[in-house]
Amino acid sequence: MLRLIAALMLLSLPARADLFIYGGGDQILTIYSSLDNHLAAPLIAGFQARNPDVTVRYEELLTGALNDRIVAETDAGRDTADFAFSSAMDLQVKLANDGYAQPAVTPDSPGWPRWANWRDTAYALTFEPAVLVYHRPAFRDRPPPSSRFELVDWLAHGGVGVRGRVGTYDIERSAVGYLFLARDQEHFPDIWSVIGAMGRADVQQFPTSQQILERVNDGRLLIGYNILGSYAADWARDYPDVGMVLPRDFTVVVSRVGLVPRAATRPDLGARFLGFFMSRAGQTILAEKLRLPAVSLEVAGENSARAMQAALGAQLRPVPVTPGLLVYLDQAKRARLIDRWRQATGRD
Repeated sequence: MLRLIAALMLLSLPARADLFIYGGGDQILTIYSSLDNHLAAPLIAGFQARNPDVTVRYEELLTGALNDRIVAETDAGRDTADFAFSSAMDLQVKLANDGYAQPAVTPDSPGWPRWANWRDTAYALTFEPAVLVYHRPAFRDRPPPSSRFELVDWLAHGGVGVRGRVGTYDIERSAVGYLFLARDQEHFPDIWSVIGAMGRADVQQFPTSQQILERVNDGRLLIGYNILGSYAADWARDYPDVGMVLPRDFTVVVSRVGLVPRAATRPDLGARFLGFFMSRAGQTILAEKLRLPAVSLEVAGENSARAMQAALGAQLRPVPVTPGLLVYLDQAKRARLIDRWRQATGRD
């Protein structure tokens, strides 16, 4: 009864959702997604070319609202989305771990990378590294830092011109920034010397990739640390003053995760869309049109896990889709990490 009351309370709360309808078929597939509608459109078009009888109801939500809505609708005994796609890896895995998702086996499931498939229930569908971005004109006479050690050296010897001109995510407001830092700490125990060096250089903090990339492009920032590579690559293509480097000591890789909710109205359609998303055709659209790197090893273009692994090998550290992600939802651990971040960056 208490769970039902909690669910009804959640349903009564407003959640920002933008609804887009694609097609006019007699079958309806409902998708909840944190991916911008205009980015998702080519993928939906590719799916509907093979499934012309399916209308897609695409609801664009923030990651937290997407998670809360699936939980609330399921707990209230109501139908929910047929497919859910979110950049919040931890929340998606929590849905699967807590029984809010159902297994969905696709033709590509057996060959999907093990780190990217949790019990055929939650799948990593993109491969997005954390990169260093830099203002190209500022590095005409020397290469930009390509590792954390080189970044610390640049900060220490770059003179007054570097002060206030390195930027990164505000981990208190950016979920991906928090995840990147938490993984940095796991892979590199001395990460706090790097953060301390950025703090002494008056690191600037922002909640979004766009704010950082805008400032790198116009030279207000010379370096951006731990920036989501899919956005950085877009800017590097469109703006010649923006460069990017995958750190050669190690490169953390995050993914957007897809699943079929347990209370889906049409789980068959949800699984069909997931299958297309995982197929060579779907992953190629993802890489070439959405500009989101593909996980599938059948996709060999430069915007793919296969190409990155061929070039970088063990340097890549993908975040595995496992219940281990739930540690990042622990509020006590989050508070400790943020407190240490504040001290290292001089915000306390």
